[in-house]
Amino acid sequence: MTSLAPLFMVASAAVILLLGTVHVLYTFFGVKLHPRESHVRAAMDEGRLVLTRQTTLWRAWIGFNASHGQGAILFGLVFGFLALQAPALLFGSVFLRAVGLAMLLTYLVLAHRYWFKVPFRGIALATVLYVVACVLAAG
Repeated sequence: MTSLAPLFMVASAAVILLLGTVHVLYTFFGVKLHPRESHVRAAMDEGRLVLTRQTTLWRAWIGFNASHGQGAILFGLVFGFLALQAPALLFGSVFLRAVGLAMLLTYLVLAHRYWFKVPFRGIALATVLYVVACVLAAG
């Protein structure tokens, strides 16, 4: 395994960690993840899910965004840690490499289909860095 493989993996993890951290900050501070139209926010405050009456659409929205950002942070921390502290484990495990790639590809498809260009570009960059790391580790 080349010594560059862990560095590319850390770079990939750092991109996702940054995106997740920004997402959590935007969830709880400011209005970047709020609807532009105030009546939509009011409707979300009043709207209930069919699944349960225990929460509103707005509260679910905040929770979904927070947990989504938290998942990206976890990915960045775990894969960054493994690349630095246990690269033989990470690059020697087909399971870990497949799970990481599947996660990134899933985020990439979601970003392309449902989100906007900044997360899509960041996730695309992270995916390329991840694949380069895996190719370098195999070579």
